[in-house]
Amino acid sequence: MDFNLTREQTLIQKMVRAFTENEVKPIAAETDKTCEYPRENIEKLFHYGIMGMCVPKEYGGAGSDDLSAALAVEELSKVCASTGDIVATHNGLCCDPILRNGTGAQKQKYLRMLTEGHKVGAFALTEPNAGSDASKGTTTARLEGDHYVLNGSKVFITNGYVADVIVVFAMTDPSKGTRGISAFIVESSFPGYHVGKHEEKLGLHGSPTAELIFEDCIVPKENLLGQEGKGFKIAMQTLDGGRIGIAAQALGITEGAMEEAITYTKSRVQFGKPIAKFQNTQFTFADMKVAVESGRLLVHQAATLKSAGKPFTMEAAMAKLYTSENAMKYTVKALQMFGGYGYTRDFPVERMLRDAKITEIYEGTSEVQRIVISSNMALK
Repeated sequence: MDFNLTREQTLIQKMVRAFTENEVKPIAAETDKTCEYPRENIEKLFHYGIMGMCVPKEYGGAGSDDLSAALAVEELSKVCASTGDIVATHNGLCCDPILRNGTGAQKQKYLRMLTEGHKVGAFALTEPNAGSDASKGTTTARLEGDHYVLNGSKVFITNGYVADVIVVFAMTDPSKGTRGISAFIVESSFPGYHVGKHEEKLGLHGSPTAELIFEDCIVPKENLLGQEGKGFKIAMQTLDGGRIGIAAQALGITEGAMEEAITYTKSRVQFGKPIAKFQNTQFTFADMKVAVESGRLLVHQAATLKSAGKPFTMEAAMAKLYTSENAMKYTVKALQMFGGYGYTRDFPVERMLRDAKITEIYEGTSEVQRIVISSNMALK
């Protein structure tokens, strides 16, 4: 197995790292404080080809691979998990299902909008009573002549109040459970589409999360994504890929916390020497390093399998489970090294801790990941 990045992957990593240091890091604390969507930086990421980076060049994208996309999210999330989240959602949860399931006309129109057109994408599956169990969704889509009429609501939608293009899942035949779910490409300009509540969250304050409401929303018939009744399959396929992005985000958060803690403990002197010189501190850093490097291998494995067109469901779940739980574990340990200062907003580790928690929840909770992993282990 070759563990080396290609020349293109290395260049993307360096470019995003430089952008993160120069453009994202200086405003990360303010973004968290004000809860403002980092619009200018997202526009710049469109310009650099990071938004929609895995979309083929024929549809306006950069034609990069899934590992490159994971590297970009990891670098951004080291200093601002909100920015990493916006990018991961746009690329993995909106562009990807259209690329994999769209018609030629849909790909030409919407993938170009999501790349060259600088339109932001979102993915709308979760409902108030349908989280992990998508079969309990009550949003409906009724075919009327040349269009569908959507009614219902979605909650906790990342990019929700800034999204222009949304992949929405609705029941076309509620009697069939998951086999009655269909997927649609919805534009925010469609009649009957509304943005509801803007969520106030523990973390990811710069990531725009909102409720979406459909009141007799008119969606052209040609905006059905895939076939009627095949939406659940599209959703699960998309979430498999999306978990790689969240794993990369969690990995980046852990790395960022570790780097901040290393810098601080080298300069913080107690009992006559920097606290980085104490053995218990060094042992904690050793554990962090093992978690980061092993997590990186899991992320890279899943991304590489996805790009190769091979099964990656279990590998993506393992990567997300491992990196998200370590993000929580080691941001807590990093904060502890700062003592009382870590509990204040003078240092970014308290923000990193708040941001880390969501990685254990969205794109499938840790409990769901364990179900996915064990169901793919041929235990019966």
